[in-house]
Amino acid sequence: MLSKSDVAPPPRRRWRLLHWLWKLPLVFVLGTTLQVLALRFIDPPFTAFMAARQFEAWGQGEWGFRLAHEWRDLDRMAASLPVSLVAAEDQNFAIHHGFDLAAIEKAQAHNKRMTARAEKRGRPATRLRGASTISQQVAKNLFLWQGQSRVSRWVRKALEVWYTLLIETLWPKSRILEVYANVAEFGDGVYGGQAAAVRFFNKDAARLTPAESARLAAVLPAPRRYNAANPGPYVQRRARWIQRQVGQLGGKAYLENL
Repeated sequence: MLSKSDVAPPPRRRWRLLHWLWKLPLVFVLGTTLQVLALRFIDPPFTAFMAARQFEAWGQGEWGFRLAHEWRDLDRMAASLPVSLVAAEDQNFAIHHGFDLAAIEKAQAHNKRMTARAEKRGRPATRLRGASTISQQVAKNLFLWQGQSRVSRWVRKALEVWYTLLIETLWPKSRILEVYANVAEFGDGVYGGQAAAVRFFNKDAARLTPAESARLAAVLPAPRRYNAANPGPYVQRRARWIQRQVGQLGGKAYLENL
């Protein structure tokens, strides 16, 4: 005797199912487009990465853990901070359309060499480079997750590409940089330039010096490992390099030309 699960659904029910399945991609495109468009004008109060860090702390029993985050518009923070972020993370920011293909090729070549050397020594590869643009990092921080498994990382990467394209299409470059300066993690649970300025230098983001801005940008590869207030040799060297790059970019004038 056939069970209810063995009986094929009526044609009308199958048609309804196919009808909704056909609409799902359209719903996704429309929903994500409206989501990104809204954030062109609305300052996000939190991000997916912030929420993940808070839940991580609670999962580890750190019930008193609190995120530090306070929004500051681009014109209310020292110009040296956003320009330092560009110098450190994405010097082709003003001219690419979300993806820096030249930087990706260089990173792949570098990582291939580092991996080959590590295999010869029987050690895990270190000093690998990433090539994510500021636009990609905004997409990832706002909407996505880190991804532990290979499948999870590939799904996240695909969504990152889609959100990056939306952000580059719907936002001006100045808005992308403004959001990044407000959602980047500068220390464990410290998000955005204003919270970082208060935490590490006890001042408002508008009063950051070029050297302090460079130190904040210098910790971005590993903000939970490095400290902008007490920089080690690596952060000091990188901060000096960032300051030189800021000068080559044009300093404050760089922002005016975005």
